[in-house]
Amino acid sequence: MVMQAILVGLVAAFGCFDYQLGTLYAFRPIVLCPLVGIALGDLQTGLAVGASLELLFMGSISIGAYVPPNETVGGVLACAFAISLGQGTEAAIALAMPIAILSQAIGNLLQPIWPLIVDWGEKKAGEGDLRSTRIAHWGIGLWGCLEYFLLCGGAFLLGADAVQGILDWIPSFVLDGFGIAANMLPAMGFAMLGRMILNKESMPFFFLGFLLCSYVGMPVLGVALLAIIIVIEKFNLLGGGMDAQLALEEDDDDF
Repeated sequence: MVMQAILVGLVAAFGCFDYQLGTLYAFRPIVLCPLVGIALGDLQTGLAVGASLELLFMGSISIGAYVPPNETVGGVLACAFAISLGQGTEAAIALAMPIAILSQAIGNLLQPIWPLIVDWGEKKAGEGDLRSTRIAHWGIGLWGCLEYFLLCGGAFLLGADAVQGILDWIPSFVLDGFGIAANMLPAMGFAMLGRMILNKESMPFFFLGFLLCSYVGMPVLGVALLAIIIVIEKFNLLGGGMDAQLALEEDDDDF
């Protein structure tokens, strides 16, 4: 159990460390939950929980002064508890948001320390001391990794029995409702994505993919490969389009 708690803490620390690498979105549940599944020996549940929680936290982004719930800690702990207790995505969804909000509140208690380090780093940067600026940058990052490691690893080590009690206390119809919501989330996620990317130019290709899957029976991988070919041809990514056009004009002149 201790080793599993350490692995869960390391997964959370890896998610926090992503901010030091330029925010490659490795801190999202869809990346971290499968890692939790590997650490706890249940990759299939990790993949299922990661996909469901990613849709749950799709709008969990920081805009302006808004600080969203901590999707990294919420996703890691919810997935870890769901796997250790033998529960499914319904239990993970029920636990993820309360854990994310609580962990964000705990993190806010430690936030007053960070501006002091940032001010010190800015002062040293103004003096041309890049070494001290790097120390400030990595100091904040490593402190966050340690915070996530202790929070997730400690909570997983101490909280399994408490979480099991909470799940036993929650009425079955509530968990069933979360299960229905989990089945609805993919459709809502694709609808939100569609509102962002669909326009008059891309709509025909959207319906082309739908027709190929529904009526031709082409697998998703085949549709994706066909889409890559269309993009290469449409945007002339391989070049040669101008040469071909000049050759065609010369043929017309000869004719």
